[in-house]
Amino acid sequence: MADPHDHDDHHDHDHHHHDHSELAEMDARVRALETILTEKGYVDPAALDQVIETYETRVGPHNGARVVARAWADPAYRERLQKDATAAIAELGFTGRQGEHMVAVENTADTHNMVVCTLCSCYPWPVLGLPPVWYKSAPYRAKAVRDPRGVLADFGVTLPSDKQIKVWDSTAEVRYLVLPERPAGTETWDEERLARLVTRDSMIGTGLALPAEDAA
Repeated sequence: MADPHDHDDHHDHDHHHHDHSELAEMDARVRALETILTEKGYVDPAALDQVIETYETRVGPHNGARVVARAWADPAYRERLQKDATAAIAELGFTGRQGEHMVAVENTADTHNMVVCTLCSCYPWPVLGLPPVWYKSAPYRAKAVRDPRGVLADFGVTLPSDKQIKVWDSTAEVRYLVLPERPAGTETWDEERLARLVTRDSMIGTGLALPAEDAA
């Protein structure tokens, strides 16, 4: 089980998660590897495209948004999610590789949670789809631990100075899902409407749920 790390502010180098040159280099490497594997007959391009399409569009963060919306709307479900996230997520039909051992961590008025994988890119595919490029990057993995408040600033998120930030390190054994704070003004909303406010980044902890007016 990974341990959370509590952090205060530290000075550090900026982390640019929109570094286009870095993305271009990585994309070129991926394409070159795909070409080699295809030529050797190890990869079927059509099958690979189908897998990518499934996780980017059909799965994506949509499954996770349904989990969060259910937790917001149903206190009993939220309790089950906090006690055994793997089982509670499976109640909604979301299971599979990279989601066998899930833990849900809840944001509160006093605490904000953020997830990183410092060793590689462990990520809960069944609820969040494919990990974004920045999640797998060395700068994010390093800075998330050293300066989480700075990472949040890079993503345009500013938290009160007295709000505690907990960083959770995903591993091959445990993957985390952040349960963001429910936006104000949504007390009477149904789950479908609530799910529209849940973003991928809010479930990683590098973002917040959208305000109510964004789904009004």
